Amino acid sequence: DVMRNIPSVTVDVDGSVQLRNVAPQIFVDGRPTILTLQQIPADDIERVELITNPSAKFDAATTGGIINVVLKKNRKSGFNGIASAGIGSPSILNGNLSLNLRQGKFNLFASGNYNKSGGTGKGETKRENKRNGSVTDYFNQLSETERLRKFSSFRFGTDFFIDNRNTLSFSQNFVNGKFSTNQAQDQQYLTGEKFLYKTGKRLTLSDSRFNKSNSQLNYKHTFPKSGHEFTTDITYNSSSGSNNSQLSNYYFHPDGSEYSNSQFVNNRGNNTNDQLTVQMDYENPITEHSKFEMGLRGYKSSNANVLNSYSVNNGNEFKLPLSTNVKYDETVLAAYSTYADVWKDIKYQVGLRVEKSTFNGLLVDSNRSFGYTLPTNLSHIVDGLFPSLYLTKDIGNEQEIQLNFSRRVRRPSFWQLNPFIDINDPLNISQGNPDLRPEYTNSIEFNYNKQSSNGSFLGVIYFHNNKADITRYSDTISAAQLAQLGNATIEPSAILNTFINAQYTNRIGAEFTLQHKIGNFEVIPNINLQYRTVKANVGKLDLGNEGLNWESKIIFNYKLATASKIFNNTNLQLSAQYQSPRVIPQGRNKPQYQTDFALRKEFLKNNAAAITFSINDVFNTNRYGQVYDTDNYYQDSYNRWNVRSFRLKVTYRFGNRDFTLLNPFGKKSNSRDDDN
Repeated sequence: DVMRNIPSVTVDVDGSVQLRNVAPQIFVDGRPTILTLQQIPADDIERVELITNPSAKFDAATTGGIINVVLKKNRKSGFNGIASAGIGSPSILNGNLSLNLRQGKFNLFASGNYNKSGGTGKGETKRENKRNGSVTDYFNQLSETERLRKFSSFRFGTDFFIDNRNTLSFSQNFVNGKFSTNQAQDQQYLTGEKFLYKTGKRLTLSDSRFNKSNSQLNYKHTFPKSGHEFTTDITYNSSSGSNNSQLSNYYFHPDGSEYSNSQFVNNRGNNTNDQLTVQMDYENPITEHSKFEMGLRGYKSSNANVLNSYSVNNGNEFKLPLSTNVKYDETVLAAYSTYADVWKDIKYQVGLRVEKSTFNGLLVDSNRSFGYTLPTNLSHIVDGLFPSLYLTKDIGNEQEIQLNFSRRVRRPSFWQLNPFIDINDPLNISQGNPDLRPEYTNSIEFNYNKQSSNGSFLGVIYFHNNKADITRYSDTISAAQLAQLGNATIEPSAILNTFINAQYTNRIGAEFTLQHKIGNFEVIPNINLQYRTVKANVGKLDLGNEGLNWESKIIFNYKLATASKIFNNTNLQLSAQYQSPRVIPQGRNKPQYQTDFALRKEFLKNNAAAITFSINDVFNTNRYGQVYDTDNYYQDSYNRWNVRSFRLKVTYRFGNRDFTLLNPFGKKSNSRDDDN
């Protein structure tokens, strides 16, 4: 919900965030996180920072840019906090309490959050199966999915101001959640002459749970010269989860009599993930215009995922071949250096990052290894080099132009590599590809920025060249694959969705963002135009595609300022976004659009309290769809994850600057003694 109000950022129906049509890296407080955006309470967010083309200072695995979520950590003197509670429909309930105490050399903070939401989403699939250019049969499917999501989190930490040069900070975050879904699919099977010969009913009950923990220790030393500092961070992330599902399939003749025996499948799985990151950064402003930065980073991740599938017959379970047991370790060692200065009237920053990455995976049951090491040897050292260059010029009248370049890498994710076959949809099954390789991106951007008393304008022209682009590939399942899966309730005409490395994907685009304010009215329109070219082959099959896509977002903010106490300090916000069809290999994504509305009223002394009413997806239009058109099939489908929702939320801020607390020696310590 927060991301929808940010220009350049789009959110699809599954809650996945994209920055200019590419998935970004999510940071929390400047560091990679194990959390997803859905697992970060909005009440804990202070601000969101976008970095569309990161420099060498940042991880090389930031091909899609960076969205950095900065969490609240109040350092006001005394004791203060924020409490909020909200209700809504469908099945929405949330609450948050954040507390902060600044006293002497210590700053203590803690927050707790609970969030529950539900809703029933609908989906539809229409398929034409073909052979030699002629339709052989049709398949239609309607689905309704009732979802219930529950999150809770607890975060606490402290800052210890050792002296005016040294600060030690620690924070701990715990998140747990539960997803449950109840899906019903109604299916129709028709001949090539559109004669209905069979119907199906598929019921899926699933339950997934997770627990995540984030621990961060930070040390900061500041030198006498302003901006001269050294920091060290140690971050440890861990998570565990389980997922269970029951699939029931029933088939009938058109008259309602049984067509064939019912089929049942049970899935039971669990997963663990541990990550350790150690990072050191040094920053030195050598002169008024020049600055030198350098740093080291080590990252280690260990993961395990087990999912067992069983066919159920007369109460007995038989293990299916699609069960999987995967383990993998990932290691990244990095060093970077950047230097910034001014040449004549041009500001520049040049940087280089060096990374060595290793991915070792193991399919335990088959003892099959997979993975990669980059660079493989010194002759391929370029695979581990990631340069960046920024050139900036002030052209007067509060105008600035910038040209920048960077090289990045996108490593395959666990689910893109995992060979487990997801059969929740018998018509569209999915599987990872253990043979995937990382993709490399060369990014060039030209920016024009204009500031004025009424707002700002940002214009961007960009080009992204993605070599070995990780992209989706779909094909009808082969007879051999169907036989290998056994009694897994898979349709013979099912599409197998997986991932491949394309030769390349090129994106050239232009984005324009205006922020304009007139009195109490503010408008922020944003438009992104992009032409995409995909070059990919699977054997002799050409998957190449190209086309223009665009997306637009507009945000209206209005603050009422009247003599009436009822309407004074009232803010209105209306936002709308649209994404045009976008080409993909073998087809296109269908358009998406939605409108959101919010009304916020502040009241009490110093506006300490606020009440907010909001509607997400006002016209209930947001859904995600795809069209595939190949020699073997034509498929038109859409799906919804979220539905229109209504929320009412009350927030109250409180605090006492003169709050005092007995220290361990029994003496009272005034919170204003040391503000550091």
